[in-house]
Formats: sequence, structure tokens, C-alpha cells
Amino acid sequence: MSDDDRFRLFHLPFSFMLPQRVASERGYFADEGLDADLVERERSDVEWKYIPAEERLTDDYGVDVYPVCKWESLKRTWEMDDGRVVAKGTFADQPYSVFTRRDDVEEPADLAGLPVGINERTGQEYTAMRALEEHVAPEDVELVHHGMPTDRLRALYDGDVDAVTLLEPHSTLAERLGFERVLTFENHMGIVGDDDLDRETFAAFMRAYGRAVGEINAHPDRYREEYLSMLRAEESLAPDLFAEVDLDAVREELTVPEYSVPQLATGEELDEHLRWMQRRELVDDAADISGIVADGGD
Repeated sequence: MSDDDRFRLFHLPFSFMLPQRVASERGYFADEGLDADLVERERSDVEWKYIPAEERLTDDYGVDVYPVCKWESLKRTWEMDDGRVVAKGTFADQPYSVFTRRDDVEEPADLAGLPVGINERTGQEYTAMRALEEHVAPEDVELVHHGMPTDRLRALYDGDVDAVTLLEPHSTLAERLGFERVLTFENHMGIVGDDDLDRETFAAFMRAYGRAVGEINAHPDRYREEYLSMLRAEESLAPDLFAEVDLDAVREELTVPEYSVPQLATGEELDEHLRWMQRRELVDDAADISGIVADGGD
């Protein structure tokens, strides 16, 4: 815990993180005895990614818990010593999709050797790499940096790249702009805790988070406006890109996904992912799961 006994949670403004905001705003963390603060970065300050690549969230930002891509959680905790992985999951029924502008790309195998736009150093590049390797040879996976979701959609729209990965609400926007979905895959996330995070505090966090998940899943229409908040933010950043899209129709089409509670992390499962990263030379060979997962992965 932080020195002032406040429970500091790094928050990503993506729709799959809605339960964390709901738990904060509805007082579920407070009900569990957690004096919780959401630590957020202004969208206008973010050029590359929300989680800073050169700063330790548990140190430079004083964060107790933060979410990040599951594979990035392995890399970040090992290479930066930025906490330990405590939980993982898909968080929501909200998969990534690969969209293309090319008529000759009809199935995932057609993506072999084709540059696919991602956002480097966010972790989602590893998610995409794993998914693509289910359909093409590892040496035929080609990923290229095209930035944040709206930047990737703009690159696809402008013809700077022929395929990109997207989540909602950008997936629906891509469909409205006439692009074809050729592959879907799960968005795997991890939760990292500071080295001083105790089990009781994390258990309280999980109970509050789970309560928010139950509330949203039981009453999804109550949370549509909050769910759509990212769409409104992106619209203000790139009005020209969405000018030919009926955004009112998009808002009507989008529905709140079903959310899930993260699962406690185990070394046995995550060690397999670590070994894959080592085979791909994404993490050095010395990386050891016992130094990555809380309590040595027990």
C-alpha cells in the first residue's frame, strides 16, 4: 500500500476496464475499506500509450495495482521490476479483431507476410503475434507500429497499412467505414500489484471489482453512457475521420459487453507464456516465473 494508506489504482480509459470505474464511483472499494484513487492520464498527454514505457508505475506513480496486457505484464515485471503479476483474465467479452482493406484477404492465412498495424510496446502486439501464429508461420507474422486505436483506424482508412488490430468501439467504426473483419482473438490482460501489496488488500479489491462486474452484467443499459464515453472522446480527437459515419447509429448499435472477474495468477500457466516469449526473443532467457508472479507463482 502507498504511504498515505490510499489505494492507488492505475486506470485505463478503455471500455474493458469499465468495472474498475464503476467500483470506484459506486463506492464498492470504500465498502471494502479501501480508500481508493483512480490514477489516470489525460488523453491529450498520451501520444504512444497510456502505460509509460520508461517509468515504473509502482514507483514513479506510486500505484498499488495496475492493469496491462498479460504478456506485457511478464515482460514489464521482469525487466523493470515494476511489481508482480497477481491476476489475469479476458476482463470482458470483447475480442480484438483484425480488419483489412484488401479484397484478396479473405481468411486469417491470407495475412501471412502482410504488415498488420498495432501499437508497439503496449503488449497488444504480443497478443496479436500469438493469435496470428495460429494461422501463419511465425516468420510470416509482420507487425508494424501505427499507434493508438484511432491512429490505426486512420492509417487503414488512408491506405498507409492494409490491416490493423482494433477493439470496440473502433471495430464497429471500422465496419461502418467498409473494412472487412478477417480474424478475432481474445484480449488477454494481467493485473500487477506492488511488491508491498498484501493478500487481504488485494482480496478486498477483487471483491469490489467482482461486485461491479455483477452490477454491470445485471443492468447493462444503466452503463451504456459510461461504456460509450471512449467513443465520444475519440470523436473529438478525430472528427474528420468519422465525418462520414453516422455516429448516432453506431451508438445505438453498440451494446455493453458481458464482463468477467479476473482470476488469480499462477506460475504454472504463465510460465508457458513466458517460455513462448523467450522463444521469440521478447524476454531474455534468464527470466524466471518465480520473480514475476506474486508469491513465486504458488
